[in-house]
Amino acid sequence: MPKLTQEPLIHEDCTIAHSHLGRYVEIAYGTRVTASEIGDYSYCDRLCDIANARISKFSNIASCVRIGATDHPLDRASLHHFMYRSHDYWPDAERDEAWFAHRQTRLAHIGHDTWIGHAAQIKPEVTIGHGAVVASGAIVTTDVAPYTIVGGVTAKPIRRRLPESVAERMVALAWWDWGHDRLRAALEDFRTLKAEAFLAKYEP
Repeated sequence: MPKLTQEPLIHEDCTIAHSHLGRYVEIAYGTRVTASEIGDYSYCDRLCDIANARISKFSNIASCVRIGATDHPLDRASLHHFMYRSHDYWPDAERDEAWFAHRQTRLAHIGHDTWIGHAAQIKPEVTIGHGAVVASGAIVTTDVAPYTIVGGVTAKPIRRRLPESVAERMVALAWWDWGHDRLRAALEDFRTLKAEAFLAKYEP
């Protein structure tokens, strides 16, 4: 596997459009990223579909995840995209640019140090809090609190990943904003210390 560098590593058969990728980002085979921002050190595995999303740092996204899935108008005579992709059907018809602009305002937000399991879906306008975990196959339609594990269809809380008081301290520490060299210096502690011991060592 190629070594990660500050430049994003984009594997074969990916489509990246109107998006910004941070440092040490990896986008695996067959993934589509549209109108999104992906923060430093975040990665996604194969065959993901990410649209209209703001993904923070150190997000771990498994294969076949869909974030910010676009939707169809439920209040019109038809659901079909001929209404807004009209130029694909008639040479004298224009795209409904207002519809596409509206879609792009419905952002999904993924916090720092999150884990999105295989084949999970995060719907538009949903926020996944820092440190949260979304179980494989879950469909998330409402916000997820920081350091909470959710699963199911539709997703519901399973348990806290960290106790609330510890989670609040971890958010305040915000280690995800540390520089690359500081992360390297603390690597052994990331590997060996439990969350509370890590906080005890690094809290100001």
